[in-house]
Amino acid sequence: MYAISLGEDGALLRPLEPWHAEEFLAHLDRGRDFITRYIPFGSKATDPDSARALLQSYADRRAADSGSLHGLWLDGKLVGGVLFRVFDAATGVCEIGCWLEPAGTGKGLVTRASRVLIDWAFGERGMHRVEWHAASANQASVSVARRLGMTREGVLRESFPWRGVRQDSEIWAILAPEWRAAGARTSGSDH
Repeated sequence: MYAISLGEDGALLRPLEPWHAEEFLAHLDRGRDFITRYIPFGSKATDPDSARALLQSYADRRAADSGSLHGLWLDGKLVGGVLFRVFDAATGVCEIGCWLEPAGTGKGLVTRASRVLIDWAFGERGMHRVEWHAASANQASVSVARRLGMTREGVLRESFPWRGVRQDSEIWAILAPEWRAAGARTSGSDH
């Protein structure tokens, strides 16, 4: 399978598949409180079977062309990931999401990996719109959306109940022509 280098620090983006269940569970256990501060991702994966079931659900979505899961490895250790939470080729709209354990934070891993996913969605799959949804309180996630050049389109007030608190959710997005224009500006400035 593929392993895409994310830079000189040795970070890799690779598929996260059912056979990674034990490694995935160990990763979740290391960062569970941190990972689930704003989202329930992985909260039901509490043993090897439930971890495998979560990974299998995304393998099934990948096979159905409706989503996919990609791990982020740093120094050979799974520290987080990015995913197409929603992938609708018929409408040309997808949503990227992410999660990290503390060991993966502050290194730009999510931004770098998200660029790979966005490039693929627009360039390879012909998608028109990539969305990013984040709890307003999750400033790290909101910052990734900004670094990716996305536009904040709105806030869904108190739309997501999590851990006894109704969270505001921000919707960010970038369109294919905007992404291409930003790439042209960036590549033009390198010369």
